[in-house]
Amino acid sequence: MTLDRAQGLAESARALSAGEVTSRQLVERALTRIAATQDTLNAFRIVRTEAALAEADAADRQLAAGVRTPLLGVPVAVKDDMDVAGEPTAFGCPGTYPAVAADGEAVRRLRAAGAVVVGKTNTCELGQWPFTEGPAFGATRNPWHTDHTPGGSSGGSAAAVAAGLVPAALGSDGAGSVRIPASWTHLVGIKPQRGRVSTWPRGESFQGITVNGTLARTVADAALLLDSASGNHDLDPHRPPAVDASAAVGRDPGRLRIALSLKPPFTALPARLLPEVRARVLELAAKLAALGHDVVEADPPYGRIGLTFVPRATAGIAEWVADAPFPALLDRRTHGAARLGRLLAGAPLRAARRAETVLHRRIGGFFTTYDVVLAPTTAAPPPRIGAMRELGGFATDRAMIAACPYAWPWNVLGWPGVNVPAGFTPDGLPVGAQLLGPAHSEPLLLSLAAQLEADLRWHERWPERTALGPSPAV
Repeated sequence: MTLDRAQGLAESARALSAGEVTSRQLVERALTRIAATQDTLNAFRIVRTEAALAEADAADRQLAAGVRTPLLGVPVAVKDDMDVAGEPTAFGCPGTYPAVAADGEAVRRLRAAGAVVVGKTNTCELGQWPFTEGPAFGATRNPWHTDHTPGGSSGGSAAAVAAGLVPAALGSDGAGSVRIPASWTHLVGIKPQRGRVSTWPRGESFQGITVNGTLARTVADAALLLDSASGNHDLDPHRPPAVDASAAVGRDPGRLRIALSLKPPFTALPARLLPEVRARVLELAAKLAALGHDVVEADPPYGRIGLTFVPRATAGIAEWVADAPFPALLDRRTHGAARLGRLLAGAPLRAARRAETVLHRRIGGFFTTYDVVLAPTTAAPPPRIGAMRELGGFATDRAMIAACPYAWPWNVLGWPGVNVPAGFTPDGLPVGAQLLGPAHSEPLLLSLAAQLEADLRWHERWPERTALGPSPAV
């Protein structure tokens, strides 16, 4: 049976369970699509051809024996900041890295659910930037317009899913790194509660601001991957109460109080919401109102939250640089950020970590009046390939903040956020909007996102400018 590309994670799992297709067939097709697009999209750093086919054959034997697990035999991809046993974890950095001995906890849980990891997707160096380019691997391109970036830092995962190479993928989000590329490639991107998906073998990634999340074309597929990857290592410092994301997808969210927040949070550099993005977010707000929700313009009391982000982000970069086997090969901007991180790693970092409790209380109070925040995911559509590649450190920061000022506060808070597709600019570039909630609010956000999806049917639209051809199998 040949599956149409519109069939994603859940449909692939159903077809495998029903015996309509084999895991080897699905994995072979995924590998063929990856190979056919690597010269154009360049979504993958590592393709596990032999290992994935062997794992697919093992999954087929289990299926034939009557074993059933949520993703048994389904091909998926993971970002190259996650450990996959037998493969290197270069995290976007140049150099020949050694293979790691064991799966990270998120990958281990995906495998326990039966998934076949076909490869590791490209990410910018140490996940710092909203583009996926670098000397280690070249440029990853957006399937909707290949002269534009898919975003970053989970740009490879976003490009792979948007192009239909795999039905879903894991990414990570430290300042919007799942939500930004999801926005710029017309995907659903879930940034879950801190600790929902383990970052082990690091108990905290980037001082707790980075979490692992999911990218898919539908809310149900993103939720299924989230459920499959969720859970903790015994030594994880953050262990939130379990949620059933998939069950929330079919649940009526009820009538919600939604705060439409268009003002960028505090930044030291200027940021302006571009009219073509603003228009799409306002259309989404109008759709939510038409669905019966109360939508009111209101901004969370962010205050100077940015002052707490910088010490955590740069100290996290310094930690990764200290572990890098080839520091001389790293980008000059990486070294600049690491130097700042080392300066801020004492009292400023401790103060930034302590401030989180105050922020939780102040911004949490906002959610006594509102249930959900609707905000732009980015202020601009995806830039062209190379637009930020040769900039210096300050110029890169300025360009990043101008394009992406909205996502990072929820990383400081550690709370859930979901990007949903908001449409396209007049030039045909995708943009998105965030649904943001308080602690442990994934079920509410996903039920609302699914309600929007049922009305807008965004998953039915595919990129036209891709080397895959008109209808690759998924």
